[in-house]
Order: sequence, then C-alpha cells, then structure tokens
Amino acid sequence: MLFPLAAAGAALGAWAYGTYEPNSPLFGRVIGRGSRAGRVTYLTFDDGPNPRATEPILETLAAEGIPAAFFLVGEHVRRFPQVARRVARAGHEIGNHTLRHRKLHLAGPARIREELERTHALIVETTERAPRVFRAPHGYRNPFVGRVTRRLGYTVFGWTFGVWDSDPRVAAEQIRARVRRRLRPGAIILLHDGDGYDPQGDRSRTAAALPGIIADARAAGYRFGSLAELVA
Repeated sequence: MLFPLAAAGAALGAWAYGTYEPNSPLFGRVIGRGSRAGRVTYLTFDDGPNPRATEPILETLAAEGIPAAFFLVGEHVRRFPQVARRVARAGHEIGNHTLRHRKLHLAGPARIREELERTHALIVETTERAPRVFRAPHGYRNPFVGRVTRRLGYTVFGWTFGVWDSDPRVAAEQIRARVRRRLRPGAIILLHDGDGYDPQGDRSRTAAALPGIIADARAAGYRFGSLAELVA
C-alpha cells in the first residue's frame, strides 16, 4: 500500500516541478542561466510593450549601448504597434509571451496553439521580425507547450532571478538594490516593462531603476550580453 502511494506522490511532485519551476527541463529544454565562466549578465523584460515604461527603457539601453530581450504580449503589440516596432528597430531580441498573458499549465493544445501562434503572427505583421524565443507567463508550462514551441522553432527561456518589480509597493531604489544583491555570472534577470493583464499598468519604477542597475553591474565588472548568444 505504501509503495503505490509513494510512487503517486513522487509522480505528483515531478509534475509540479515541471509545471511551476520556470527552468525545469521536464517538458522540454529551457535556458535559465548563461555561462558562469565570465561576468556576463542578461537583461530581459516581460509583459510589454507599454509606452510609459518601454519607451524610457529603450532610451536608457540606447544611451548605454546595451542589448536586452523583450517578451511581448500579443494583445499589447496590437494596442501599441509603434512601441513594438521601436523595440524591433533597436535590434533587441523579441520574444513571444502569449496573446493574453494566460497561464498555460492547465491549457489544452488548442488554447496553447492559439496563444502562441496568434502572437507570433502579430509580432511578424507588426515588426517584420519573427520571434525566436519564448517565455511562458509565470513560467508555467505543460507538455503541450513544448510541442508548439518546437514547431515554431523557439528557444524557451526561464530566468535566474526576478525582483518583484511588478509589485506597486516596491520603489525604484529597492528594485535596483535587489538586482545588485542577487547579481551572479550568467544571470538572466527578469524585469517588467508592462503589465500582462492591464495595458495601462505602471512599470515606470522599473524604467527609473534601470540606469542604476546598469551602473551597479558595470561597477562590479559585468557586461550585458544578448540572449542571441544563448540561442545560438
């Protein structure tokens, strides 16, 4: 009696790990960190585009000559096409972050195809660039997600750490300090330039924190890499 219960518990635990751990390989290859060999880190932004945050973030990145990756929500691309085009023109990596920022772990194959394929088409139509990378909202996945990402030719990304910059109670200086404390070689940093559910969501604190994040990393000897290095 104990053995079947233990086996069922182990299977449930493995399924939960594959579903909720953003870097779990259970449902397909995922990259959650770059090489630890050098002082390189990677900036990534989720849930945009959003004019209030994406625009100043792009200005900071351009002034500093730094690449980043933007995982775009399809409905926000439709609402703010000019901002999406600006991200593309700046040469940053563009990623698929689903159509409506839906959690995918309980979704079936038809819903997942819709969320990813419609977003892919919107990004291509709007920016004239095809996304090569995907990140699941909240990192939640199931086996059907892997089938669609493989068909679209995506590299799937998780992240090394986030700093809860989407919490409205967290000030810009707190965001900066949290990144500084957790920075490690190869870290893929999760930040937000939009709100996945509210197109008017305020992420201006992240934009305000970015110059300090860059200054702190450079003072510690880091350079900022492009996710393209990890896709290749």
